[in-house]
Amino acid sequence: MFHIYCPYCEEWREEEEFHAKGQAHIQRPLDPESCSDEEWGDYLFFRDNPRGIHHELWVHAVGCRKFFNITRNTQSYEILETYKMGEQPRFTAECPNGESRDGAASADLDSQTASVQEARA
Repeated sequence: MFHIYCPYCEEWREEEEFHAKGQAHIQRPLDPESCSDEEWGDYLFFRDNPRGIHHELWVHAVGCRKFFNITRNTQSYEILETYKMGEQPRFTAECPNGESRDGAASADLDSQTASVQEARA
């Protein structure tokens, strides 16, 4: 069983309290009225299915009922981080170790990452 950290409740909860809602960070077309059928169909139905790091939208359905994002490795099912709506992920396909784009380690890799490692130990 997974334990997932809710960034709003700030506690670890069992996975049964959460529901996955699909890919995160999908940009709605700015002017839907001027979209072609193909562009609108792509927005509504097509999602990335990468092998490796993927950003997903989840909801804490039984707890605070808020939506948040999870960065997960689809090969290992490892949850790398959770973060609130509107925040940017630390872990990306370009920066799989959570480093900033200039190569310096992120200063914010402390509490949650350490907690994830302790929870797995």
